[in-house]
Amino acid sequence: MRSLVFTDRYSKRAASFLHLHPEVVSQYSKALQLLQINPRHPSLRPVVYEGRLSGVQSVSLNAVTLEMMVTEKEVVLISIS
Repeated sequence: MRSLVFTDRYSKRAASFLHLHPEVVSQYSKALQLLQINPRHPSLRPVVYEGRLSGVQSVSLNAVTLEMMVTEKEVVLISIS
């Protein structure tokens, strides 16, 4: 199981985003649990970026997109939109 790493910038953006969109809080928490277990789970609809953003991945939960960097031991959350 991977550990989740929340950057300071991500934490601020996530708090603001979830305050504005409280209807996605349960989906968000389920997505974080799945990310720990398997960041490539099909229900997350994972996308791996190439080129300038090489190493960055994103997952979608309906209208919410999480961007992150995944290693063997951790998932570093970068952005939420």
